Amino acid sequence: MRVVFAGTPETALPTLDALVASRHEVAAVLTRPDAPAGRGRTLQPSPVAQRAAELGIEVLRPEKPSDPAFMARLREIGPACCPIVAYGALIRREALDIPELGWVNLHFSVLPAWRGAAPVQRSIMAGDEITGATVFSLVEELDAGPVLGTITERIRDEDTAGTLLDRLAGLGAGLLVDALDHIEDGDIGAHQQPEDGVSYAAKLTTEDARVDWTRPAFAVDRQVRGCTPAPGAWTVVGDQRLKLGPVTITPEDTLRPGVIQVGKREVRVGTATTDVVLGEVQPVGKKAMAAADWGRGAGVPDGTVLA
Repeated sequence: MRVVFAGTPETALPTLDALVASRHEVAAVLTRPDAPAGRGRTLQPSPVAQRAAELGIEVLRPEKPSDPAFMARLREIGPACCPIVAYGALIRREALDIPELGWVNLHFSVLPAWRGAAPVQRSIMAGDEITGATVFSLVEELDAGPVLGTITERIRDEDTAGTLLDRLAGLGAGLLVDALDHIEDGDIGAHQQPEDGVSYAAKLTTEDARVDWTRPAFAVDRQVRGCTPAPGAWTVVGDQRLKLGPVTITPEDTLRPGVIQVGKREVRVGTATTDVVLGEVQPVGKKAMAAADWGRGAGVPDGTVLA
């Protein structure tokens, strides 16, 4: 089956690679325009654009997928279907109608839970035990189309948003290719998403990543892991922002919420329940380091309250 693949970040690469290795023909990729990156903020192609160029696949990068030139080229290519993973822009009705078999989206949650931009992050932060990936037919309403296939995956105690997303991207690539195989063979059915159980996963803001030490240790742990690696959990020590890596929950309740205690081998902070031990931290303008190393040099008095 002739397809045009739509995707932009590294998360989409496992699916692109799986499609290239499949029985389907990837005629082109659709991705977001080049964007500033790195210290020099020079324009760089997206990870999907770079991989497509390496593979000798045509790259389409319109400012908007409604651009007339892009629409004309998509009609010329004539894909039977357009698989999509984390493309980053809304596909309107005119474009949705071009491929005979529609657009098929891979989303990293078990729909209808966590529709939207940050399903993995929000799932971890909400304390979910199970997440997964869903392949569905794209419609104009956000992540609301008929479901073609689903897998589930346990959220591990050590998972960050980064590690869990990487795992789901690999598992989901196989799910999407399998769905395309069955679409081509005409032996797959879709079912409408239930109306109950709908939740939304808004993109994380910097303020979402500010740790609230008045919450229980479990919630603090999940907030930090859900914001790792981006946007990065943080707190304020004195008047300085401190970026935080994943923490370790302890059984001891020795400190009031937000109170920091710097020891020789560890740095503890109180929560609404038990203390947590900080892992890696990163002061502004410095590299990430072990919290104990930071604590010895920072001169933070015991009893300081993090904000």
